[in-house]
Amino acid sequence: MGKCDALVIGGSAGSLDVLLKVLPLLDPALSFPVVIVIHRKHGTDSLLPELLSGRTPLKVKEVDEKEPILPGVIYIAPSDYHTLIEQDHTFSLDYSEKINYSRPAIDATFQTAAEVYGEKLVCLLLSGSNADGVNGLKSVNIWGGIAMIQDPATAQVAYMPEQAALHAKIDYTLRIEDMAEFINLLS
Repeated sequence: MGKCDALVIGGSAGSLDVLLKVLPLLDPALSFPVVIVIHRKHGTDSLLPELLSGRTPLKVKEVDEKEPILPGVIYIAPSDYHTLIEQDHTFSLDYSEKINYSRPAIDATFQTAAEVYGEKLVCLLLSGSNADGVNGLKSVNIWGGIAMIQDPATAQVAYMPEQAALHAKIDYTLRIEDMAEFINLLS
């Protein structure tokens, strides 16, 4: 594998706009999976996988329990479940209490992915209005992965990437227009 065995992107308020700009520019031959955890209200945004799949040549699907994680697929965390990465490179869905008022929580996915992928993990935290993802990026730091944030100056809601910059070691701060090229170079 290349420099990256998995990319996990987390975001909340304002992050969907970023994804709609970045996903169309991703290389259709990506050598790793992309897991997207967006704060979604239960019962809403069920069309998110369909919306995103219309914007990229990559396969886009909502995560299923015990599903193997395959390269070149964009996985969307389902609403109202924490999406966890297991040691055997499958997903598990968890209905435990909310973390940072959120389920799915970005922290839960970042932390479990860090334990599985270690230094071959890349995590990107986008626009959002709470600190979900900050503890997850600290786990990425501990396990030797790459921690990235959206440049807060380009975020609709800068709080989430700002908190990450204050509390975790950030390897790269990316403007929206630079994200796709950076991601493509990870293959």
